[in-house]
Formats: sequence, C-alpha cells, structure tokens
Amino acid sequence: MCWLEKGDSDMTNREAPHSLTRRTALRTLAAGAVAVPLAVGPLGSAFTASAATLAWYPDEVADGLNAFEGLEADRVGAHPERTYALVENSDHYRLNIWADDLDSTGGGDRQRTEVKGMVQDGTAIEMHDGETWRIAYEMWIPTSLHGTSHFTHIFQTKTPATNDGPWLTVDLTRDSDGTERLRARAYANSGSPTIASCALAPIRGHWTTASWQITPGQSGAASFTLLDGTGDGAPVAAQGSMTGVINPDEGDYVRPKWGIYRSILSDPADIIDTKILFRNMTATRL
Repeated sequence: MCWLEKGDSDMTNREAPHSLTRRTALRTLAAGAVAVPLAVGPLGSAFTASAATLAWYPDEVADGLNAFEGLEADRVGAHPERTYALVENSDHYRLNIWADDLDSTGGGDRQRTEVKGMVQDGTAIEMHDGETWRIAYEMWIPTSLHGTSHFTHIFQTKTPATNDGPWLTVDLTRDSDGTERLRARAYANSGSPTIASCALAPIRGHWTTASWQITPGQSGAASFTLLDGTGDGAPVAAQGSMTGVINPDEGDYVRPKWGIYRSILSDPADIIDTKILFRNMTATRL
C-alpha cells in the first residue's frame, strides 16, 4: 500500500488551506528586531512576558527540511522508494509512516518517522537548563492516526549527547474502555503523569494549535495548551502545567522532535498507514 507518495494528499484545499500570513509576519519581525512581543504566535496572550526573542521561525518552502537537524525514518534503508517527510502544498510539513515500517531500535518492536531539532539560518537552536522557551506549532491529526494501548508519541524532548529521554511527550493513547485521548505528559517523571489531555476524536481532521512553555532542568517546569483550531478565537481543548518536571540538558541541550514514534505491540488495527502534518512552527526564548 503506497498511498503516501510524495505530493499525494487525502485532503481537499478546503480542509487544508494555505496560511502564509502569520509566517510572513514572523519572518518580517525577526528580520527587523532581536526581541518581539510574546503575543506573536498562535496562542496570542496565553503566555505573558514583556519581551521575548523569536529564535526559530522556519518557512516551509524556503527552508524545507533544513529547518531541522535531521530526519529519523527507515534508518536501515528497507524502503528507499518511500518518501517519509516532505513539504506539501507549499504550506506544511507532512510526515508519513507505513504499517510495515520498523525502526532499528527496540529490537524491532517500534516504528519512527520524526524530524528532530530546530535550525535557524544554519544554526541549531539549543534549549538549556534554567532557560524558558515557548514551542508553538499547528498540527493536523488524521482519522487514520490512532490512539494506542502502547506508546505513540507525536512530540518528545530528548538530550542529544546522552540520547536520554523522552522527557516531555505528546502521546496518543487508548484507554481500557477504547477511548482515544491526546495527552501531554511529563514522561520521565514517575508514572509519566499527564500535564493536559483531551479526547482525540474532536480534534482530528482539522488544524489545531499546540504550545509548550518549557523550562528545562532536572526539576524544571512545563505548560501545555492545545487550541481546537487556529487564531486567537479558537477554543481551548486541553491546558495544564506542572513543576518538578524531569527535562534536563545533562550538560548538552534539550532538543524537541515531531512526528510519529509508536510501538507495534498495540492492536494491529491501530498500526496502519498514516501521516501527521505540522506548520507555523516557532520557538521563542522568554
């Protein structure tokens, strides 16, 4: 089944509209000043501060996959005919995964299509202990991307030098009663507690807006907000915060990753060909 070929889309233009206005505004602000008001971004005034430095604001067309430090997918080259990551419709990043993909880690029990890190003008953006950052992006979760009984991460933070983590995650889960949920979690803390969560079904099939506020450290802090839509008027689907979050740079730096990283030990009905879309990605140091 190769329905996820480069340039293919199962969405109409109405369902996945082009949205270049905000991205253009961000790049103009970044070029004209070192500091910008925190209100610039998909959550507007959801987080407040007097000024912030917009450090990462990739343009999908101009930067392409060079906006990231790398892509982790089919690392043994089993499927060279497949396109795992691309810019689609000059508007968003699309990450694809197939039911028969296998990652080279974990003894063959997992799959991975992830982009990692943040690169602006050729330089990797690093998050260090004690700093506070806001990571914001819009995402589209299709009906084919399921919550699972074993792990499915669509966002995670790790430390590159040690490969430790994940520290923070956004997971798609399936409860014992079958209910699918999106959960932002302090994954490295005991019991991987949930910071914020919502039912998955209502937020599928359209653009949503995610925003993390992260202070890395062995006892750091994290807040997560998900808007069910885009723009300042979009309703809040999930929101929460937590202190004492294990998310350390370990003398290196904390790096975010986006995509689909999932166990294949879940119900096979949930491990099917699918994708996830991202756009309007930014990182702001507060």
